Amino acid sequence: MTELEARPEALQLPGVQDHPKEVRPRPMSLGERLYLPLLAGMTVTLRHFFQNIFRTRERVTIQYPEERRDYSHRYRGHHILTTRPDGSVRCVACFLCATACPADCIHIEAGEHHDVNVEKYPVVYEIDMLRCVFCGYCVDACPEEAIIMSNNYDMAFYSRSQSIVGKEDLMKPFTFDPGKLGYRPRFPEEEEKRAAMRREAFDLVAAAKAKGEPQSRVAAG
Repeated sequence: MTELEARPEALQLPGVQDHPKEVRPRPMSLGERLYLPLLAGMTVTLRHFFQNIFRTRERVTIQYPEERRDYSHRYRGHHILTTRPDGSVRCVACFLCATACPADCIHIEAGEHHDVNVEKYPVVYEIDMLRCVFCGYCVDACPEEAIIMSNNYDMAFYSRSQSIVGKEDLMKPFTFDPGKLGYRPRFPEEEEKRAAMRREAFDLVAAAKAKGEPQSRVAAG
């Protein structure tokens, strides 16, 4: 046996007490025993309560759903699938939105479109709203401006199946109101051109032929 093992007090540093072996709760003051600190929190609650009743101009609470807050035009709410002038969905089923989605909440099944200019369209387009994180990556990734987001934040479901929104629900007529549009691509310098493209059916084949006619005439001459 060594000297340190024989004398444990030799390991004790001068001026340092032993670590307490027994847990002793901090003694409570008289005010804490009478729950007086709760009065401070109750005072704040009562102050806001009476302010909401008597100060109508500075009232914070809104009477939902009769009253609704005005959110920014960049608000990321319920998704919208935009349409062409003929009413068909603008999506071409390129899967870029589903690939960019970090929550993997977009499910697309593609089908062949009857128009050769479009090539594909989504037979099934579903978004699981409970998995969606409303980041807007799908809007940024879409090359056709086929998916944007609205200011609609009324999303309540009774079951998991109701949270999976299909293509028909994403193309509701109310989404055509510009005042209810949310996060979407903004190109101020191209607004007039893009608005004209939405109003008129854009034929890619005819545009390519029209663009190639002057070149063919020059080559023939």
